[in-house]
Amino acid sequence: MRFKSKIAILSLSVVLSCCLWTHSEAKMLTRCQLAKELLAHDFPRSYLSNWVCLVENESGRSTSKVMQLANHSVSYGLFQINNKNWCRKGRKGGICNIKCEDFLNDEISDDSRCAMQIFNRHGFQAWPGWVNKCRGRTLPDVSRC
Repeated sequence: MRFKSKIAILSLSVVLSCCLWTHSEAKMLTRCQLAKELLAHDFPRSYLSNWVCLVENESGRSTSKVMQLANHSVSYGLFQINNKNWCRKGRKGGICNIKCEDFLNDEISDDSRCAMQIFNRHGFQAWPGWVNKCRGRTLPDVSRC
């Protein structure tokens, strides 16, 4: 029983380390900063409130968020792009052909390209944060940004 307890504690510390790990170039964006960044990366204005809602509910507008999921996959960055299909840890790969760690800095061009690939294949339904907190609900007002 002691061995299992040690493994459980070790597993928990690994998960917490992943969740707390931050990248030196990461930043927290305000709602308006996020809206302006998305527009600068060619996100359509007609869906801007949906994208802002998605990012707020997936990463809290943090470019450094890393989340270990129950299925043992990991999601990275502003859009919480998952390593199961879209990127590879430590090397380029996945459908977006990128290292997952590249989603953890404050330069969101690569994040944006991959998020649009995901959206073009699956729509907003690919993101649980959008499905659970944005779909059919009042979206953030970014009209003054």
